[in-house]
Amino acid sequence: MPTRRSFLAQGGAALTGALLLPVLPGCAPAPLAHIKGQLLGQDAATGHLLRDPGKIPAPTRTIQTEVLIIGGGVAGLSARRWLHRNGQPNTLLVELAAEIGGNAAAGRNAASAYPWGAHYLPVPDVRNTELLDFLQEAGTLTGYAADGRPIYNEYHLCHDPEERLNIQGHWQEGLVPGLGLSAADQAQFARFFKLVETLKVAKGHDGRDAFRIPLDQSSADAEYQQLDSISLADYLACEGFTAPALLWYLNYGCRDDYGATAAQVSAWAGLHYFASRKGLAHNATGSDVLTWPEGNHFLADNLRRQASAPIQTRTLAYDLRETASGVEVLTYDVATRQSTRVQARQVLLATPQHIAHRLLAAVPGHALPPPGTLHHAPWLIANLTVTGLPQGPGRPLSWDNVRYGSASLGYVNATQQSVKQDDGGPKVITMYWPLTDEAPAPARRRAYQTAYADWLPRVVAELETYHPGVTPYIQQADLWVWGHGMVAPTPGLLWGAARQAAMQPVRNRIFFAHTDFSGISFFEEGFYQGIRAAQEILVVNG
Repeated sequence: MPTRRSFLAQGGAALTGALLLPVLPGCAPAPLAHIKGQLLGQDAATGHLLRDPGKIPAPTRTIQTEVLIIGGGVAGLSARRWLHRNGQPNTLLVELAAEIGGNAAAGRNAASAYPWGAHYLPVPDVRNTELLDFLQEAGTLTGYAADGRPIYNEYHLCHDPEERLNIQGHWQEGLVPGLGLSAADQAQFARFFKLVETLKVAKGHDGRDAFRIPLDQSSADAEYQQLDSISLADYLACEGFTAPALLWYLNYGCRDDYGATAAQVSAWAGLHYFASRKGLAHNATGSDVLTWPEGNHFLADNLRRQASAPIQTRTLAYDLRETASGVEVLTYDVATRQSTRVQARQVLLATPQHIAHRLLAAVPGHALPPPGTLHHAPWLIANLTVTGLPQGPGRPLSWDNVRYGSASLGYVNATQQSVKQDDGGPKVITMYWPLTDEAPAPARRRAYQTAYADWLPRVVAELETYHPGVTPYIQQADLWVWGHGMVAPTPGLLWGAARQAAMQPVRNRIFFAHTDFSGISFFEEGFYQGIRAAQEILVVNG
C-alpha cells in the first residue's frame, strides 16, 4: 500500500528509531499539574480595535513611502522582496504580530524550534522558476545536476521515517490505511490512485495542465473547472467511491490541507491537492517534502532577509483613505501607543479579506465579496515538550504521526530534522487540530472562550489515544488558537468570477495579495500572490 505522498509520485521510506519507550499497560490517567505552559495566539485585542478605531490616539507624526504593504505573512513578504528586486525598494511593511510570517509563525524552547502553523513545502515543480530562485538563495536548493534537475540540501529534505498511521492499535508505514481492508476496499483505493495519476498528466484544450500550482496557471477548460461546482464528497459518491477507509483518508486530507471536510471543499480542490504536485529533483522524488524544525517560518524569514526595506511589527493599520496623490493610512504602534500617518503612492493589502474589508470601509469601488463569504475554520496548535513517547507495535516515531479516526490530525515531530534527534533529550511534537465539528463562526467563538485549563485535558487525552501512558512524560504544553485559520476552497470559490474580481486593483492605488485571493492556503500560493500584486504595481509605475 503506498504512502500518502508516494502515490503522488513514486517514492520510498526508510526505517530509523527515535524516542521509543515501552508501552505502560494499565496506567490510570495521570494528573496534569506537572505540565507547564500557556495559551498563546494572535493579538486579538489590538486587532479588534479595527472595530472601534475611536479608542486609538490621533497621529503624532507623518511619514512617506512609495508603497505601503499591510500584512507580513508570506504574500506581503513575497511582494516586498519582489519590489526590492525589481527597482522599488522604497516600501514599508507593517504587521500586527510581534513577528512576521502569518500562519508560518514559529516558536522555540530549550529543546527545539517548532512551528505554530505551516510546516513543510513539497518539492516544487521545476517550471516554478521564481520559487526555485528563492529556494536557491535561501540555501535549500544547492545547485543543478547535469540533467537540469535541482539538488536540494539534504538537511532540508524530510528525514526518514516520514509518515505512519496508527490503525487497529498498530503503527503502519504511510498514512493510507492498509490494515483490515477488504478486497473491494483495496480496489477502490487502486481506482482512486489511478484517477489521480491520469489527472496529473491531463491537459486542457488550452494546453495547460488540468491541475497546476499556482492554481491560476491551471487549465480553464470547463471539463475540469466544472468540478469546482460540487463538493468532493458529492463527487466521490457519484463516482462510486464508498469505502469507509478511503473516505476517511480523503476527509483527513481535506481537513489537513484546507481546514474543512470533504463535504465542504470543492471536488476540484480535493483533486488538485493530489494531481498538482509535480516536483522533480536530482536527489529527491516528487513525493518528498522540505521541512525545518521551525516549519515554514524558515521560508518566511528568508523572504524577510532577501530585501532590506523596513518592517514595523506590532503595528496596526486602522484607517485607509484615498488622497489626491495616493493613499493615506493611519497606523498604531502597540509598543509606544502612538499613531502615525503614512502617506503612500500605493498600498498593498496583504491581509485576509475580512481585515481588508474593514480597512476599505471608506473606499468605494472594490470588488471584495461580502464579509463572512469565505470559510475560515479555527485551529488549535499544541506544541508539547516530551521526554518520551510510549511506543506501540509497528513503525517507529516518524515526522508525521496520525491515528485513524482521530479528532485531531496527529502531530509532526519538530525535532525530526535536528542532528540531535536521537540524543535522548526532550523532544517537541506539534499537534494540529482543525475545529471542524461546527460552522466556523460558532467554532471560533467557542475556541476564543476556552481557557488553557480546559484545552489542556483535551490535548493530553488526545495524545493518550496515540500513546497510552504518555502523560507523565509531558513537560510542557504551549497552545495556540488561530481564530480564522486558513481559507477553505468551498464549491464555486476557485473558478467563480468573484475570486478574480476581488484581486483587481482599486484605481491603481490599492492592490491585493493573500492566499484568500487564491482560495487555497499553500506557501506556493502566498508566494505567487505577492509576486502577482508586486508586478501589477510595477506595471502601473512604469
